[in-house]
Formats: sequence, structure tokens, C-alpha cells
Amino acid sequence: MKTFLISATIALLFISSTLPQNSGAEFGQWCVADRQFPDGVVQAALDWACQNGADCSKIQPGQPCFVPNTVMDHASFVFNDFYQRKKHSGGTCDFHSAAVVTETDPSHGSCIFQNLP
Repeated sequence: MKTFLISATIALLFISSTLPQNSGAEFGQWCVADRQFPDGVVQAALDWACQNGADCSKIQPGQPCFVPNTVMDHASFVFNDFYQRKKHSGGTCDFHSAAVVTETDPSHGSCIFQNLP
């Protein structure tokens, strides 16, 4: 019986070590461009965010978030970057109403959207 319990414990430890670990990303909030707004409004908000502390380097050609090369996709990455950096010091996901909060991780391929607690 003792041998069985030891074997069962080892098997459970092995199985549990191969299960995916919860990164917390499944339960986060991200700030993305509201696709109901015209590109011009979203572009103006994107420009403002880039000038006020968002990391816009990752949406440049050759960088991980350049493709798809659309205003909405670039704005979503930048809005989220700004929101994650500023949310604990009063920053919001508004951008003149051109953005919304989502609980669906918008990351794609090598373009990873931050989700800070």
C-alpha cells in the first residue's frame, strides 16, 4: 500500500508539472481602440498617447506590433501600453471615448499586450 501511495504521488506531481500555469493573462483587462470610431479620431488619440508616455516603438516597421498595419491595431497596442503604465496613478482607458476596456487578451503572434496587476 505504501509503495502504491508513493507511486501515485510521484505520478500526480509529474502530471501537475506538465499542466499549463496560469499567467494571470486570462483574468486581465486591456485597453483597445473602439472600432466604432473613425480612423481620424483614433489616429489623433494615438498621436496624443505617443507624445504623452506610451511606448510607440513596437508599432514601427520591423517591430512585433507593426502588422497588421492599421490605425486600429496600432492604436490598440499604444492605448493599452499607456493604460497599463498609468492606471494606478489615475490614467484611464478613454482617449476621448476612442477606446474601450476588454477582458479578452488582444495579443497576437509576437505582439504581446501587457496586463499589469
